Amino acid sequence: MPYYFYGIDPLYLYLVLPAILLSLFAQIKVKSTFSKYSKFYCNYTGAQAATRVLESNGVYNVKIERVAGNLTDHYDPKTNVIRLSDAVYDSTSISAVGVAAHEAGHAVQYANAYAPIKIRTALYPICNLGSQLSMPLILIGLLFNFSFLMDLGIIFFGVALVFQLVTLPVEFNASSRAITSLSQSSILLDEGEIKGAKKVLSAAALTYIAAFLVSLTQLLRFLIIANRRRR
Repeated sequence: MPYYFYGIDPLYLYLVLPAILLSLFAQIKVKSTFSKYSKFYCNYTGAQAATRVLESNGVYNVKIERVAGNLTDHYDPKTNVIRLSDAVYDSTSISAVGVAAHEAGHAVQYANAYAPIKIRTALYPICNLGSQLSMPLILIGLLFNFSFLMDLGIIFFGVALVFQLVTLPVEFNASSRAITSLSQSSILLDEGEIKGAKKVLSAAALTYIAAFLVSLTQLLRFLIIANRRRR
């Protein structure tokens, strides 16, 4: 069985592993930054801040609910609901307010028909299918030396990567909308509070960048392996 089937070839070590280490760093960074600014407080809970952000952008039909877990906050466009975790919903910390405002930013994107999020929504069914099929096809192609299956798997993997790429501007824009609304609506009153919220959201953004780089380097690795096998 080829050594690269186990993912320990030099390409993995020198190409993919650095991106994985960056991803691990990003996860640690977001948790530590959230924890740091959870000790600084303002006059609004996460749920109240999300409501203010929505209202300041003329959006009034979005529900805000509590969801179990830690950092499980998200906006569900199917039900038009913002779900905030226990650490965010009732908390008045800078971290909680920043995260809640970010999720409200996603709701505003949908309400304003923000182009990248419409593209991401349209791509989701195809990219989700690609994500599920890519690795099995690549592994079967490697194991049984079926070049066609490996090439097909690489194509599906690339399609799934497109979704991650489109996600980046969506996340950056949601954070930008959040910070602007937090400042203009006087939810956060001084530069120190705004700076803290920015750091929390920047740390979260790094996780998306790192995840994209992991997938990108994996795609490059698979392309190189496929090219070598054709020689």
